[in-house]
Amino acid sequence: MIPEGSSRFHGIYPSTVLPMRPDFSPDWDAYAAHTAHCTLRDGIAGVLMNGHAGENFVMTRAEKKRAVEVTVATVGASRIVVAGVNAESSLEAAAEARDAREAGADAIMVFLPNSFALAHSTAQSVLHHLTIRDAVPGMPIWLFQAHHAAGRMGFTPSTLDALLDIPEVIGIKEGGWEVDGYDALRRQVRAKRPDVAVCASGDEHLFACYVHGSDGSLVSLADLMPDEIVALDAAVRANDLPRARALHEQLEPLAEAIYGAPPGGRATARLKFCLVEMGIIPCPAIRPPQPPVEGEEAAMLRAAMKASGL
Repeated sequence: MIPEGSSRFHGIYPSTVLPMRPDFSPDWDAYAAHTAHCTLRDGIAGVLMNGHAGENFVMTRAEKKRAVEVTVATVGASRIVVAGVNAESSLEAAAEARDAREAGADAIMVFLPNSFALAHSTAQSVLHHLTIRDAVPGMPIWLFQAHHAAGRMGFTPSTLDALLDIPEVIGIKEGGWEVDGYDALRRQVRAKRPDVAVCASGDEHLFACYVHGSDGSLVSLADLMPDEIVALDAAVRANDLPRARALHEQLEPLAEAIYGAPPGGRATARLKFCLVEMGIIPCPAIRPPQPPVEGEEAAMLRAAMKASGL
């Protein structure tokens, strides 16, 4: 469901988790309920599913396609459905993109292979994206800018410049998690492709990035606090900085607990724990090798939820 106009991909998109049963099989009913809960709200443009929060790196192709089908059936009539594509092989990623299109996704988001963290050239990145593009000609493509600590996975300015030559690129989830890098990328895109949506997606510093300028966000924190993130975006656009700062102060305790507190890489497990605490999903199961949330980590999250008003 893609609207018309130059800002058709702008807005807030929750990045959903995939609820699972205790045996680690997907709970499709819980997934549909979770997706509807965070997406069918005023101010939400669409949903990013099969992203990192959705454990796309440990799901099978069949599960990823089924996730798209359930998402489209649940929210596709009124919201944009962006399906993540993540595989080490460009050919496998292209097959995932075809699956997503067949299942009804409006757009895809291309995640770089994890191997790119060790060695990543412009030629590699362009070939990866073009291989996927050629499998789904004409389908809108979101780029994903990786975390600043993800080795060599993040795009250099020259690599980004080459990727912006691909006409199907319509947006960027800027997940670099570093405000100066975010603003530099935003300015580079504005100079070359002002039609491409640049969306601030570092959950802990949305306020700062919104003040610099943003076309929206694709963030998993919106699974828990979608209305507050929509309100933060609106407050900054209205230049109501006292309201925006108050919302930032509300969001920050939970954002820091989920994404900032060590050890790293625990966001999905923590999101699922919080969703269970809120009564939105029934089970916090996360596929190995991630362990469940227990003990001090659970206490930290409960305290953060209380501090953020949940």
